[in-house]
Amino acid sequence: MKRWLLLKNLRVESANAISGMTWGFPSPTHFLGYVHALSRTLQQRLGEQATLGGVGIICHQHQVHAYKPNGFDRVFALTRNPLTKDGKTAPFNEEGRMHMTVSLLVECEFDPLDLALGDDLPEQRIQQFRHLVQELATSQRLAGGTVTELECVGYWSLDVHSESGQRWFKRQMLRLIPGFVLTDRSTLLKQHHEQRLQHNPDAELLDSWLDFVALCYQPDVGALTEGEVPTAGATEVEWKRIDKPASGYLVPLAIGYEAISKLYEPGAVARARDNTVPFRFVESAYGIGEWQSPHRFDSPEPLLWRYQQHDGSYLCQGVDLTDQSESVHSHSSDDLDDLLDGWDF
Repeated sequence: MKRWLLLKNLRVESANAISGMTWGFPSPTHFLGYVHALSRTLQQRLGEQATLGGVGIICHQHQVHAYKPNGFDRVFALTRNPLTKDGKTAPFNEEGRMHMTVSLLVECEFDPLDLALGDDLPEQRIQQFRHLVQELATSQRLAGGTVTELECVGYWSLDVHSESGQRWFKRQMLRLIPGFVLTDRSTLLKQHHEQRLQHNPDAELLDSWLDFVALCYQPDVGALTEGEVPTAGATEVEWKRIDKPASGYLVPLAIGYEAISKLYEPGAVARARDNTVPFRFVESAYGIGEWQSPHRFDSPEPLLWRYQQHDGSYLCQGVDLTDQSESVHSHSSDDLDDLLDGWDF
């Protein structure tokens, strides 16, 4: 039996839309950092056992603050900062902002009934726990933005390995439509890079990653006879877009950091933010994600992003969906009709 929290319809204004070389939606690191801060606050209030784990990200609505000055290129709508004392425009780093509405599925690594919530009935103690989570969740920032609204905090105690538990979870996922779940598909990047290495041993991982990101076109010279050479300006050419290495709503993601130096002792590096902890220089790490409909999931595990730390890597990673055929699949119309039976829309 596992326990879960659902922060449903979390409305965030002026969140950071830029993550490393990517833009358009906050990185999974922002959401795991948000839940980690919530977990630490709960531990201060209720004890060390009140620890939150993995996070599932479901986006319902997003609006990037950008416009098209020439009808093609997108430009962020930046704020007008006050002038300096000399009357000049103050220098600043470009910021991209956005509004969004998301739901977060959070793994609870504890039973709320074991916490210090008084001597009331179990239902009342669960209610107190939900109210506390809602109060703390709305007082924090998410991806640098302000949380303006949280519809409700749901609490589930669920056996995800039973058939009844899976069907119940499917029903809850249907309630999150319209929306899309952000999943980890970095395995596709690894597979594509291995294929490139077979044809070009000097291929760079960055080039393989850009194959998922860039829009590339190649010329199709049409029907040429054998041995005929295309002539500039005389041969008809049709430009066709090159397909991505894999199908799906794939997007580039900043998923954490990779070490580029050894681990220094506390205080050994000047001007570090915290001189009481060890220090290491890092650079951003990138992967591939995919947006999928919530109705494709009958288990919480494929939704979750978790921290992974090993050998100088500090990454946010999810479950490899290539091995989750039983948990992530499309449903027939009969299955959906059965799930929706008795609903009042």
